[in-house]
Amino acid sequence: MSDKTHPSGAPWRNFYGRFKGKGLRKSQERYLDEDLDALSPGPVGWEVNPERAPLDIAALFGGRDLWVEIGFGGGEHLVHQAAANPGVGIIGAEPYINGVAMLLGKVREAGVSNLRIHPGDARDLFDVLPEGSVSKAFLLYPDPWPKTRHHRRRFVTPEHLEPLSRLMKPGAEFRVATDIPDYVRQTLIEVPRHGFDWLAEGPGDWRNPWADWISTRYEQKALREGRVPHYLTFRKR
Repeated sequence: MSDKTHPSGAPWRNFYGRFKGKGLRKSQERYLDEDLDALSPGPVGWEVNPERAPLDIAALFGGRDLWVEIGFGGGEHLVHQAAANPGVGIIGAEPYINGVAMLLGKVREAGVSNLRIHPGDARDLFDVLPEGSVSKAFLLYPDPWPKTRHHRRRFVTPEHLEPLSRLMKPGAEFRVATDIPDYVRQTLIEVPRHGFDWLAEGPGDWRNPWADWISTRYEQKALREGRVPHYLTFRKR
């Protein structure tokens, strides 16, 4: 083991978010026990896939386009997109188990079947997605890490953007929503450095939400507190 690896052989990746919050409701515990395993995208974790063999996306989704949501929060947007786009397969990654439990309840209610869940770090999922396999990716209201010394913890850094860029098909779309002006600044600097073009032609292209957008609980909180959402769209070169 080196100072850059875990005893399992995994790269040593610092994780700064929360894995669990307040206690789960009985119904949420039941969703986790009964539904989560069946919605796995396959062997993602190092303990079950130490060789980092790529997932068989064709077998998983029958050759449909693959979309990915990075940190799906309570799952509103993920379920909305799955229901509105039955012709695609969507994988959501979220390490916060309370959010995973919330999503599972929404999946039951919506009855969607084209959705899979990785209840962990998106970087581990990136390890095992085939190169050039993702047609669309979403990063919606990520943790802002507002203190300057914490900006390296943000998603829009090379540690995350390099593997994401490798996974995206040429012409694939990457959407970022945030209400933090400095996160907008960092996104517009870093994302184009990793093979993406910003598609905005005028102010309406970042002030107005996407046509298929559903406002999340995080966005509603931002609006109540007077913060202004920004909707940034990039295309993989």
